[in-house]
Amino acid sequence: MAHNKLHTAVSGQDHIQGNEKASITLLEYGDYQCPFCGMAYPVVKRLQRHFGKDLRFSFRNFPLIQSHQHALLAAAAAEAAGNQGRFWEMHDMLYENQDRLTAQDLAHYATSLQLDLRKFDEDIKSEAILNRVRADYMSGEMSGVEGTPTFFINDVKYVGPSQFDEMKRFIEGIIDQPSLIV
Repeated sequence: MAHNKLHTAVSGQDHIQGNEKASITLLEYGDYQCPFCGMAYPVVKRLQRHFGKDLRFSFRNFPLIQSHQHALLAAAAAEAAGNQGRFWEMHDMLYENQDRLTAQDLAHYATSLQLDLRKFDEDIKSEAILNRVRADYMSGEMSGVEGTPTFFINDVKYVGPSQFDEMKRFIEGIIDQPSLIV
């Protein structure tokens, strides 16, 4: 059965960048080791710059562990960094270094972000972090996510290409006619 609506709305529990009161919410279910997510990463950055205060962006983990051996650990690293207020910095570092996601690499990134390494090491292995990643994954499954990246725009699954012009045009259509998406 195909799902077109987001099952679990973006909330204060999520990692969010941008204006909380923005008219557009872009949510990505992503995998830090997924090459398609890597290609979408600069597209999302460009959309954020283009739409400014009209767009808020949220990210949820959807590690494809059958295909990507480092995906789960990378997701845990982002969440562990998030426990120290540095989720987005780690998120960016992981996407900008997709070919280097071993435990040693992640420890290096934590050092470069000046994280408390003892806390990072504890958190990355903790049940709480694993549960957070699992909850993101399950919310994606309940929303019909089958691969990455999967985007939702204002709680509706975006089914077009993860390219700037197409996503921009779709978002502009929502801004111009918000009643189309409700």
